[in-house]
Amino acid sequence: MKTYLEAIKSRRSIYSIEKSSPIPDARIVELVQQAVLHTPSSFNMQGSRAVVLFGKHHDRLWSIVLETLRDKVPKAQFAQTKKKIQSFADGYGTVLFFDDTAVTNRYGEKFALYKENFPVWAQQSNGILQYNVWNLLEDAGLGATIQHYNPLIDKAVRREWDLPESWLLIAQMPFGAPAGEPGEKLFQPVEERMCVFS
Repeated sequence: MKTYLEAIKSRRSIYSIEKSSPIPDARIVELVQQAVLHTPSSFNMQGSRAVVLFGKHHDRLWSIVLETLRDKVPKAQFAQTKKKIQSFADGYGTVLFFDDTAVTNRYGEKFALYKENFPVWAQQSNGILQYNVWNLLEDAGLGATIQHYNPLIDKAVRREWDLPESWLLIAQMPFGAPAGEPGEKLFQPVEERMCVFS
């Protein structure tokens, strides 16, 4: 088990993944459940939602993405798009991340002074959830990336898995056993990105 700092440093976008996993499905589900339970949210509203797709459900998601993009991407570019989508479909599973807007809106009504902030805070909490899941999967030996084919696929995803209308799709995280190394990670000087006053 890595230290928290080691996990942060080693987490990378792994685009080349395989349809296998070093850990059982039940363990993947447990890791996502623990992240959902323990990720903080403003006012403890707990509006983040996650859906884990394995097997034919994972395959179906990326089929939906591909068919949706077929009508949107110019024909000359579609072969490259298809190759990219196939790299995600080649993975073992996908975690879908949502915000339950019914919860977010309810808190906005309850605390009207901060109403405009609740959608922002919901996105922030969801980002923390995504990062927590990503680090947990990486620490377990899985490679993953964050993808954003929403809002193009939102309606089809809700319909396919009979999800509530209030669930707003935020991101998709395909994962699987790493089949290659990540690219070089370049850093801007931290001194340009951070200030310290003491």
